[in-house]
Amino acid sequence: MTNASVAQTPAMSYRSGVLLVLAAGMLWSTVGLGIRLIENAEVWQILLYRSASLSPFLFIIIWLRSGGRPFERIRQSGFPAVIAGLSLVAAYAGGIIALQSTSVANAMLLFASAPFFTALLGWVVLREPVRRATFAAMAVAIAGIGIMVSDDTSAGAMTGNLAALGSAFGFAVFTVALRWGKTSDMMPSVFLSGLFAIVITGAVCLFKGLPLVLSVNDASIALTMGVFQVGAGLVLYTLGSRSVPAAELTVLSMAEVLLGPLWVWLFLGETAGVYTLLGGVVLLGAIVGNALSGLRRRPPAITAP
Repeated sequence: MTNASVAQTPAMSYRSGVLLVLAAGMLWSTVGLGIRLIENAEVWQILLYRSASLSPFLFIIIWLRSGGRPFERIRQSGFPAVIAGLSLVAAYAGGIIALQSTSVANAMLLFASAPFFTALLGWVVLREPVRRATFAAMAVAIAGIGIMVSDDTSAGAMTGNLAALGSAFGFAVFTVALRWGKTSDMMPSVFLSGLFAIVITGAVCLFKGLPLVLSVNDASIALTMGVFQVGAGLVLYTLGSRSVPAAELTVLSMAEVLLGPLWVWLFLGETAGVYTLLGGVVLLGAIVGNALSGLRRRPPAITAP
């Protein structure tokens, strides 16, 4: 390998990571439409079925990538994969609760606060420095969130808002855990999240007396979401995370925030309120401003073990 090719490798790896994360955001953007199309299932039933298809799909991915040694690869992923997997379960549950309790646009825009949670967690856990511009963007983002939640202060709407912020925080923990385990293959963390979710949601369904058998419509949508919306999206995101800094990952996946409300408007006619749109503009402005101010900050790509 020549010196020129060595110098170009990180840049090429970064561009590939950006494309993978953008593609992941596009897949995730269909979650609101999927939840709206479900007729009767509750959050724990949806998550149970979604995880039941997610786990086998990811096991096949790990088996292919590990050369037929999936259990060895999962064991080698270590404690960071456990933390990442559990945080994803929280993100999954919070996301579904939010989408069932408030508008898709409101939930998606609140999910967009994840980059700031990621920056703060990266600062505390990984000692990654946070620029003054990022702190300023956080202040603007908080103002935008305040505008959004002021539109509807009913108990149901506030539950959805808090669940959306909780989902954003869970996804930020997952993102930082990926960076923490940077010398390991973190794909097993996504697989573990599916297993954890099956156990947790199955127990909750039994405790609450919820039926484990869903209608054909609800079961088929939830199972499809597990593979094509959650599974494929998280595979792309995990692969892309190896060459993209933690604070940039969720920024690049903003395609989810922009496209999510579009799908439910096109197919279901659901629109957003004025305060949601106004607050969303402020929030997205803070995110874009923070991203543009840090374009020249690009750490080296993470090399595979």
